[in-house]
Amino acid sequence: MIAKLLSVKSMPLIALIAATGPVTASAAPVDPNRIADARNSVVVVVPAWQGVRQGFAPRTTDRRIAPEGSGIAIVPGGYIATNDHVLGDPIAVDVRLADGRRLPARIVGRHKPSDVALLKIDTDLPVFTIAPGAPVAAPACAIGNPFGRGLSVSCGVISAVMRSNAGFNEIEDFIQTDAAVNPGGSGGALVDGKGRLLGMVSAIFAQGSDVNLGVNFAASAALVRRVVDDLKDHGRVVDSSLGLETGDLPAAAQSTQAGVTVLRTEPNGPAFKAGIEAGDIITKVGERNVQTPAQFRAAAFLAKPGDVLAVTHVRGDKTLEARVIATSSQRR
Repeated sequence: MIAKLLSVKSMPLIALIAATGPVTASAAPVDPNRIADARNSVVVVVPAWQGVRQGFAPRTTDRRIAPEGSGIAIVPGGYIATNDHVLGDPIAVDVRLADGRRLPARIVGRHKPSDVALLKIDTDLPVFTIAPGAPVAAPACAIGNPFGRGLSVSCGVISAVMRSNAGFNEIEDFIQTDAAVNPGGSGGALVDGKGRLLGMVSAIFAQGSDVNLGVNFAASAALVRRVVDDLKDHGRVVDSSLGLETGDLPAAAQSTQAGVTVLRTEPNGPAFKAGIEAGDIITKVGERNVQTPAQFRAAAFLAKPGDVLAVTHVRGDKTLEARVIATSSQRR
């Protein structure tokens, strides 16, 4: 479903979408049998809205039809993850399985900052195996519901990982792909060549339209599981905090250093206790390189309260590593 358009001054038009396009040639071999099996873990999500007749989809403000969305089975028990923007403000939600059955679903929880929502049906589905990694240039296939025409597959490669600068959501950890993605199935699956889950198809970066231009994004499986696990267990996301605020590096420092500046630490907070000080430059959180505040926010969000994070930071001419214990934040 096309849920909203985000227009940024001096930037291309960004369109939230919901789908995959027709099958295209893969840049590298994939296992068609495993891809076919993976389709059984993808569903069509069919919200119903007040004042919209059954079988009809609402139109966006520029009169384009907003079609059905998609969802993925990511944890056992009939739980289905989808994009929050797919749901809109529904009075009911159904899902249509790969075998054609249509079942009612209930909303377990929603998390707008990451654009992830969790549904539940009374039928268990085969759950995706999570891919062990997402190497750039490796094959990737998107499975979803293009233009509301039913599940189909498009293939390409992984173009980039750990994207946090697309501008769609407050919290972003996107895998970028050139696998064709078109309006009709946000919430679909991005899988590797063996049908293992890389992420949940979420958005397309378009210039002047919402058609595929080969720059498409899927929320990483790690981000989706982080949100889904909390929604399943608590009905909401228990956010984490490292107790510090970051900002961009001063222009003068950017020629010699990459990272984010620590603007302040909370008194007696996790970062303060671990020895991080205002003015330090954070370069890594765990194994993730950090170059922008958005990347730092994503890396911190992926940790759950109680997790210990290795934070690499620079002070003067010294490179240090702090062990920071994430704490609970009640903001969400």
